[in-house]
Amino acid sequence: MLIINYDLWLGLKDKAREFKLRQKKRKIYLKGLWYKSPTGKIVDTEELQDNFYVSPEDDYHVRIGSREYFSIIFDDKFKELDKNLSSKDPLKFEDNKKYTDRLKAAKEKTNLNDAIRTAVGKSMGNDIVIACMDFSFIGGSMGSVVGEKIARAIDYSLKKKIPLVIISKSGGARMMEAAISLMQLAKTSAKLAQLADAKVPYISLCTDPTTGGTTASFAMLGDVNISEPGALIGFAGPRVVKDTTGKDLPEGFQTAEFVLDHGFLDFITHRRNLKKKINLYLDLILNNPIRE
Repeated sequence: MLIINYDLWLGLKDKAREFKLRQKKRKIYLKGLWYKSPTGKIVDTEELQDNFYVSPEDDYHVRIGSREYFSIIFDDKFKELDKNLSSKDPLKFEDNKKYTDRLKAAKEKTNLNDAIRTAVGKSMGNDIVIACMDFSFIGGSMGSVVGEKIARAIDYSLKKKIPLVIISKSGGARMMEAAISLMQLAKTSAKLAQLADAKVPYISLCTDPTTGGTTASFAMLGDVNISEPGALIGFAGPRVVKDTTGKDLPEGFQTAEFVLDHGFLDFITHRRNLKKKINLYLDLILNNPIRE
């Protein structure tokens, strides 16, 4: 007959739980120490951050969000615009999960209110408005809030006569908002037409990935359209394009380099040169003295 010491069993159970907790914390800690690029290169995260979140061995540009882009492009301080705008659920949409639950989970995971942040500040002394998408929030999908915040950022640029930069990083329109999300293509395009009429500079930066409705609207409407190396830029995915055309796709299809060769981009810039390149263009347009 097996006799179990209940106190001993509880003690062992607590020890096991404590061990699992330590292991979990250790994994999280180690995950924060190193980054492994898609090509298999491993880099220290501090070194990665110091190198503008670009893997130094293979030059792979890691996907980053608005927090990182703001720190790279703005000189120091910036003022966030329309910070508290967040999406509603007018269609009461539900697939295998309620849209409201998806929004709640995304907010908790990212500490963002939606898939874009807009801000105004100085970059190399130039006043600039930046609207930057965050792929971590439901794939950077473009819903009503993304369209509205871009529209309001354009209005701010128009009112203050300040150049605008939009950083696209998106899987396309947010289908949980159906036609409402598709309306944002026309809305943002119309607003950018007003910006062009007022001769206020607009720079579009396409990052990995820029696809779907973003490509079909504001991402390709810049006075200059630029990109980071290796970024995926396209409308439909390669599989859909191949199935539709019935043809094999050329090598490098929908990469930034391919898009540049076919005339849809003006230039590609390494992330470490991004701030300087943006301001070089602004200095030329605004007739400022050219800075080294």
